[in-house]
Amino acid sequence: MRHLARLADYCSITNMHTKNLAIVWAPNLLRSKQIESACFSGTAAFMEVRIQSVVVEFILNHVDVLFSSKLSSVIRDSAGACL
Repeated sequence: MRHLARLADYCSITNMHTKNLAIVWAPNLLRSKQIESACFSGTAAFMEVRIQSVVVEFILNHVDVLFSSKLSSVIRDSAGACL
């Protein structure tokens, strides 16, 4: 994810800002067996991929916070407190 976020830094050259990267990569990063099955219509599959791209775009826009070591330690500490 950090690599894709770094690619977005060069959007002035590549025109691949976070939204474009999310559209391209979301189906691979958040693969859904339901979309691949025959029971999904074209419209339903499109809506599912759209949701996936919004999620990936959010992650790319907040990669520094979501994947920071500080957040990881807070999550680890709070999980230990529940045990």
